[in-house]
Amino acid sequence: MAKRKTKKEKVVDLSPKAEKISDEQLKEVQKVIHNVNNIQMRLGDMEIKKHALLHEFAGVQDEMTILQNKFQKEYGTVDINIVDGIINYPGNGQVN
Repeated sequence: MAKRKTKKEKVVDLSPKAEKISDEQLKEVQKVIHNVNNIQMRLGDMEIKKHALLHEFAGVQDEMTILQNKFQKEYGTVDINIVDGIINYPGNGQVN
């Protein structure tokens, strides 16, 4: 490797520089970049689906709140067994 010192005592590399990477290296880096882009797109798609599900979940929670308010107003409690529909009144047991 030929090197020479300039007047300011800097070392200058005079060896020839490569102009581009090999075809194999280019294919390898293109493959990796393609995989990165593919994964980023899939993650974005998941985030969009997650966002939509969160909105749907919020709607279902609102429905539950409406039902609880309705039961509270009609029966005085929201403590209802969801298997058999028995209302569990606080303090005085179950409905006859």
